[in-house]
Amino acid sequence: MNGYIDDNKPLKLNIGFIGLGKRGRDLLKLLADMPDVSITALSDLYEDRLQEVFQLLSEKGSPAPFCYKDYRDVIGHGEVQAIIIASSWTSHSEIAMAAMKAGKPVASEVGGAASLEECWQLVRTYEATGTPCMMLENCCYGREEMALLNMVRQGMFGELIHCQGAYGHDLREEVAKGVENRHYRVHNYLHRNGDVYPTHGLGPAAKLLGINRGNRFTKLSSMATKSRGIRQWARKNMGDDHPVAQTDMALGDIVTTMIQCANGESILLTHDTSLPRPYSRGGRVQGTRGIWMEDGAVIHIEDRSPAHEWEKFETYIQEFEHPVWADYLKDGVRGGHGGMDYLCLRAFIESVRLNTEMPIDIYDMAAWMAVTALSEQSIELGGSAVAFPDFTNGRWIHRPAANKTAYAL
Repeated sequence: MNGYIDDNKPLKLNIGFIGLGKRGRDLLKLLADMPDVSITALSDLYEDRLQEVFQLLSEKGSPAPFCYKDYRDVIGHGEVQAIIIASSWTSHSEIAMAAMKAGKPVASEVGGAASLEECWQLVRTYEATGTPCMMLENCCYGREEMALLNMVRQGMFGELIHCQGAYGHDLREEVAKGVENRHYRVHNYLHRNGDVYPTHGLGPAAKLLGINRGNRFTKLSSMATKSRGIRQWARKNMGDDHPVAQTDMALGDIVTTMIQCANGESILLTHDTSLPRPYSRGGRVQGTRGIWMEDGAVIHIEDRSPAHEWEKFETYIQEFEHPVWADYLKDGVRGGHGGMDYLCLRAFIESVRLNTEMPIDIYDMAAWMAVTALSEQSIELGGSAVAFPDFTNGRWIHRPAANKTAYAL
């Protein structure tokens, strides 16, 4: 059964969990409270993280998990039926491919690709093994994002023309203290100049636009500003002698990327994490009948909204609540990031249990991750447009709509 759950296997899905940094621990806590999940095996490079999570699971009364330093021991463990990856960005693909080759469905936390070849390897591994792989892009399961998806499907925006998304998050302290706190993000900022974290803004837009199912990305163009924010923060808060205060980041403080789609739409992405700012994903959905903007939480629908005036989006959410969220609100919202982390994990668990295709599949994963490598190329070329690979090899033209399960996007 390729590691899937069926009627002859235990009711609980045995998970192997790889990567126990802050993000990993947050996800693991959610999984540990799910009655149909068992955390069977853990892996992390650092012993203290393994011990902390082992203690956490013990306090919850969960069965003691097997603990390993090497992720391959988790994948190879006979009782493990599915894998979740929450390790550093540049390790995701390697681990995901190892899981697919072992026949174990795998879900990976988000991040950008180091190269286009990495994306192609993911796709080829999936096509050779048939083992499903999902990207855990939690923002696709946000309440607002799912309500917008429902509205788009019902034609409220007319024909879509343009979408925007961003990762606007003041990460100066996290990056500046990255070495001391063993956080991998700083190493990417030191050595790369591109949109290193594109999927929070891109994922929901891609689902709205039917990317890889009747539409695809065709080209992109990126530009980056100079780098000042993190170094100045380090000087102010850690002193002129701190290594970060003496080092320029390769990553520009603001990276802007424009993507063209095959059906004529455009997507504007912004990576903005090195300057003082409140959090925002900068969402915008615009079509022939209306526009929604995340900042301000406002919407305008022609022939419904007052002429030339914004309305508050909250007045629309209940009317166009996605069925998943309608049920979720009744049952009780759980977990971090407003509840979307829990829904994203459940989407993976249910897809494994029902043996259905993943709602964010390998072709989505490859296309979204590729933005990082392509944006680096475009910036090096002075903002010139670069062609976007078609990871479906033409199948996007007639590829059927996604499965009809509750969590399908």
